[in-house]
Amino acid sequence: MIPVTTFQGKQVALFGLGGSGLATAQALVAGGAKVTAWDDNPDSVAKAIAEGVGTGDLRQADWSAFSAFVLSPGVPLTHPKPHWTVDLAHAAGVEIIGDVELFVRERRAHAPDCAFIAITGTNGKSTTTALIAHILKTSGRDTQLGGNIGTAVLTLDPPRSGRFYVVECSSYQIDLAPTINPSAGILLNLTPDHLDRHGTMQHYADIKERLVAASEVAVVGVDDSFSSLIADRVERAGTKVVRISRHHVLADGLYAEGSRIVRALSGATSLFADLDGIQTLRGGHNAQNAAAAIAACLAVGVSPADIVKGLSSFPGLKHRMQPVGRKGQVVFVNDSKATNADAAAPALSSYERIYWIAGGVPKEGGITTLSSFFPKIAKAYLIGEAAPAFAATLGEAVPFEISGTLEHAVAHAAADASKDEAGPSAVMLSPACASFDQYKNFEVRGDAFVGHVAAIDGVTMLI
Repeated sequence: MIPVTTFQGKQVALFGLGGSGLATAQALVAGGAKVTAWDDNPDSVAKAIAEGVGTGDLRQADWSAFSAFVLSPGVPLTHPKPHWTVDLAHAAGVEIIGDVELFVRERRAHAPDCAFIAITGTNGKSTTTALIAHILKTSGRDTQLGGNIGTAVLTLDPPRSGRFYVVECSSYQIDLAPTINPSAGILLNLTPDHLDRHGTMQHYADIKERLVAASEVAVVGVDDSFSSLIADRVERAGTKVVRISRHHVLADGLYAEGSRIVRALSGATSLFADLDGIQTLRGGHNAQNAAAAIAACLAVGVSPADIVKGLSSFPGLKHRMQPVGRKGQVVFVNDSKATNADAAAPALSSYERIYWIAGGVPKEGGITTLSSFFPKIAKAYLIGEAAPAFAATLGEAVPFEISGTLEHAVAHAAADASKDEAGPSAVMLSPACASFDQYKNFEVRGDAFVGHVAAIDGVTMLI
């Protein structure tokens, strides 16, 4: 835990007592703050009380006494309308911040020289975050991994000289971190997302820009117009910018040529790394992720040799294009994190012959945007609520069966793939759907897939 000493002896209001919210409240208490925490869920309030956190209905609180209001990232700050606590904080002139802001203040107070790499973007954040942390760890560095990737940032070890922090930041977290100042800040890409929470694409992009604008080194993907303009603005303001691209040759920066990552310095180019054969970094999207990781690690002093070593041994992000087993020429791939069609596209683009397990709770648009990948699909195995609609979309284009359950889908796909004489193939869970009809979350669904794969005779597990 990182005790939040920067609010020692001060009164702090906090709303949102889920996993990260409760961890934040405990970190504030550990640092000596006087916390008044609340949540709309009475069970969450009761849990906080049991954990020794002070609670109180913030509707009845004296807001003039609070030095800060700590808001859970999941609670609306601006759109579709501010949460009632936000209105109370604004009326009282109390600053509104989140757990990442508390972390950056502790870092400045106790170890401003320790490296802090922050990663944001619409797609690829978690893989890039995990890859950077892996490179740092394999190079022997004291590495702390957290943030939006699933580990609350204030549950990490406290800042100290020589420690490296790798923190995934959602737009919600950046919006609540006004003084965020990474050693290296990464903006991977921008496409429309969370507009119900940010109102417009421009507002969403403006929030993301804050992370790289305040960085010592800004690593920016320039394959979309919003990010490219951000790179230009940040550079004009005096920040060192390293541009990355998966589609364009750059005069300065890092770009992909197929599986090759090329480094360009003032027009002179050299091969930095080749991802060919690294199963966990297949596909053009992972070339961008690798380029971002390379740039960030160089910025904090990792040697090229250590970076290449880390890339080659990357085990992959759990539930994201994760090779989990092999039987003969068939690889079994867990891509349970693909909860919509756009998220499934990278995995489908990365293999040439696929036995595809898809379905669950469908998102708007279904799988129509994936039609360009249908020629790669040897057969589809449809599960959950989405099965009838997905079957209608596949129509005559792709052979399919309605398997119903994941267990049946894995068994049938494995049997069919084992008889395939066309060459290497993948049995892939890339559902393009939420999991909630059959599983609590995508993690549970992915773990179930791994369990079913492990039960197949003759499979060699890779994890």
